[in-house]
Amino acid sequence: MRSFYRTPEGAATRQGLAVALATSAYGISFGALSVASGLDVWQTCVLSLLMFTGGSQFAFVGVIAAGGLAAAPAAVASAALLGVRNAAYAMRMAPVVGGGAWRKAAATPFTIDESVAVALAHETPRARRAGFWVTGIAIWVGWNLSTLAGALLGDVLGDPRAYGLDAAAAAAFLALLWPRLRGRQPLAVAAGAAVVAAALTPWLMPGIPVIAAAGVAVAVGLFDPRRPTSTPVVTDEDGMP
Repeated sequence: MRSFYRTPEGAATRQGLAVALATSAYGISFGALSVASGLDVWQTCVLSLLMFTGGSQFAFVGVIAAGGLAAAPAAVASAALLGVRNAAYAMRMAPVVGGGAWRKAAATPFTIDESVAVALAHETPRARRAGFWVTGIAIWVGWNLSTLAGALLGDVLGDPRAYGLDAAAAAAFLALLWPRLRGRQPLAVAAGAAVVAAALTPWLMPGIPVIAAAGVAVAVGLFDPRRPTSTPVVTDEDGMP
């Protein structure tokens, strides 16, 4: 067992469990907010069991809190809009997950921000696969347990922000991102994305600024002057094409 934790897969497993611990704690906040917004305990738990994407869940209960059950269509639309990013994650994770259609279908619920981040923080295919599955499954279990706890004990706990739980997920992401900020291009992308997200946050619904900030990386990829613009010509040993 000790030798396993020294392997790349072991490192990915440790990282996934650490991220899951930090992120799951934030589920208490969702459970308390959902019940305070008018949903009961079982409705709150079903959201975490089936929707299982933090940004969409918070958007849903936020709209419900502002407009009541009459705002349910708008709440569904907001949650669906924020969930679009998971489709992009699925395309990126398909080669990491591997296998056939059944394995990819099984990976769908666990294709979330954190599992993708942990997977891509590693280099070897086995480490990436371990990071993806460990993070996704551990967060699913922890998030649902903490959602139930928050829904039942929200009034007793008070405001979860007083305990710093609202910063847990962000801190976990920063820990994953920091080792990858090497070189001018990653630093430029990170700085540009941060500026875009900070500028849009006061004006747009939660989650949308993050999606917009991702456009910085897309723009850099499309307009990077170092990106090859043509396919090199392959020549034989005599130098002839």
